[in-house]
Amino acid sequence: MSGYLTVNGRMEKTTVVERSKFICQIKGIDNEEQAKEFIAEIKKKHSLATHNCYAYIADEKGLIQKFSDDGEPQGTAGFPMLEILRGRKIFKTVAVVTRYFGGVKLGTGGLVRAYGNAVADCLDNAEILNLKNAVFYCINPDYDGYSKLYKVYSDDVVCVNSIFGEKICVNVAVSEEKANEFEVKISDVFSGKISFKETGKGFFPFK
Repeated sequence: MSGYLTVNGRMEKTTVVERSKFICQIKGIDNEEQAKEFIAEIKKKHSLATHNCYAYIADEKGLIQKFSDDGEPQGTAGFPMLEILRGRKIFKTVAVVTRYFGGVKLGTGGLVRAYGNAVADCLDNAEILNLKNAVFYCINPDYDGYSKLYKVYSDDVVCVNSIFGEKICVNVAVSEEKANEFEVKISDVFSGKISFKETGKGFFPFK
């Protein structure tokens, strides 16, 4: 796969439908365990709520998906929430919608719309990261040549961090499709007098 979308950090958005309060909280996660921890945190915080429904996609391929109606009529809460995540291709993200009943029954269609819209509205206000396939490198310039790295950086070549000691290690993320081009360019900039090595592959939020 070429990459995936996810939520940066967490976001909370409250909507009111027929006097019922729907509090949606979403969070970007690394794995299913983090999703479960977030759900438990919200349930503890809103232990007196009528319902705490949830949905999550816990991997970058969409293979780990779960949802819960938490006492709402089957199919009216968790599944509509999951459909919003799937429809927008938002992965490694968990959504919890807490409902405080306002005294007016919404019916099946009303519940589906309320829970789905709660997640959609929350996502509209969240920061969405576009993570793309990346190759990571450690570059070892000397102190005199360190400033030359600025000739290498671009939207597809991003400095992650720099470690300064007797030697310098500059960790960079390079868009996978630009990796070969990067290796040629850095050799040209330093006239072949530069040490660098690939340290791994993964995902990175390039612009």
